[in-house]
Amino acid sequence: MTDTEATVLLIIIILALIIIIGILAYKLYQKNNEYVLASQNQNNSNFAELVDYVQNVQVYLAKAMISNSSKHGAETLTHLWREANLAQSYLSRLPIESQELENTEKFLNQVSDYSYSLSRKNINGEQLSDEDFKNLENLHNYSVELENTLNQLATDLNDGNITWKDLQSNGDAEFAQQVSSSPNVFSNLEESFHEYSGLIYDGAFSEHLTSSEKKGLTGDNIDEEKAKSIATDFLGKDNVKEISSLGLSENANIPSYSFDVKTNQENSATITVSQKGGHVVYMNLNRDIQAESLSEDDACNKATEFLNSKGFSNMQKTYYLKNNGILTINFAYKQGNVVMYSDLIKVKVALDNGEILGIETTGYLNSHYERSLPKAKITMEQAKSKLNKDLNIMSEGLAMIPTEWETEVYCYEFKGKVKDTEFLVYINCETGEEEDILVITNTPNGTLTM
Repeated sequence: MTDTEATVLLIIIILALIIIIGILAYKLYQKNNEYVLASQNQNNSNFAELVDYVQNVQVYLAKAMISNSSKHGAETLTHLWREANLAQSYLSRLPIESQELENTEKFLNQVSDYSYSLSRKNINGEQLSDEDFKNLENLHNYSVELENTLNQLATDLNDGNITWKDLQSNGDAEFAQQVSSSPNVFSNLEESFHEYSGLIYDGAFSEHLTSSEKKGLTGDNIDEEKAKSIATDFLGKDNVKEISSLGLSENANIPSYSFDVKTNQENSATITVSQKGGHVVYMNLNRDIQAESLSEDDACNKATEFLNSKGFSNMQKTYYLKNNGILTINFAYKQGNVVMYSDLIKVKVALDNGEILGIETTGYLNSHYERSLPKAKITMEQAKSKLNKDLNIMSEGLAMIPTEWETEVYCYEFKGKVKDTEFLVYINCETGEEEDILVITNTPNGTLTM
């Protein structure tokens, strides 16, 4: 082999090695990126769970602050204990080490232990003391700060202002900018913990709107052609350009025929019609929303007119949410002067021209019928005496509320405020027991309950 050939061979070997090293480096780079992405996704998931559970802790602390019933108080405190434990679990999975996180973990641990000890008191029939309620208020005040802080941190992470790498490498510095040190609520609770150390939870009621009996689902079974005709009439014959069947969903909560629709304005819609009785269960129309020109009150009036035109009378607006130029309103049936929260219908209204973009009647079809109301055994004034003394009553009325056991309870409904937090408190009309407490959240986009 000549010197020239040897040189060429050496160059080929070197180039081959460079290519091999380059390929290996690229694969390692890819693997590292995959690992980093998987790690980021896991951190994002754990952080989202933490935010949700801290929000639940804040809500249950607010409810516990005004509960005046040992039975309902015990249930609320048991939920609080569980949510605080779950928040702790997801907090421990985050790749951050800082004094502020230790304080947060300590806070959640104290909430968990304290709520458990207080629930034992309630279960044993003891009323919580003024000191207990004061401690709950202190814990709630910090939970609000913590929730706001975590929400801001979530926004910064989503916007790319902070990364998990930043938080891992500069935990104390970065997190300290987000989280103020925990207030000294822990020392105030020490004696209480010691005392009980040996003993060592979309609209209102929307989670209870399924039922096996389907009281509002009246009429005989219909075929697909009849359902198609009902869907066309509901949307307006002059507005339907094309309609195609998606078949029968037999295993749905309400067995229904589904249809895809194209309107004359080239917008798409989906509509489902129940097999039994031919009731419209769901309709959603997709289109771009232009500049908002309708007020929320005007949109609610449009929704009420629409419901009346479709045979849903005596529906009362309860809560609403505004999003992307659309107002989604919860309506509940009102029988006489009693609001039936089980009989729920949701309506979507476009805020540019008042067009009805959607309706969902599952709650109504599951639950609606004319009730034979029981006679109240206590008066409104007697019910008021059951309320927490710090609740400033803003309004009062009657309501039938659903339970998780698919039953209903006849209650006095009191809307009130403790400091800056609004509540709905339900007192059983027959027993005088506190049945439920909801926290009202007023946001720029609507009024929600939790």
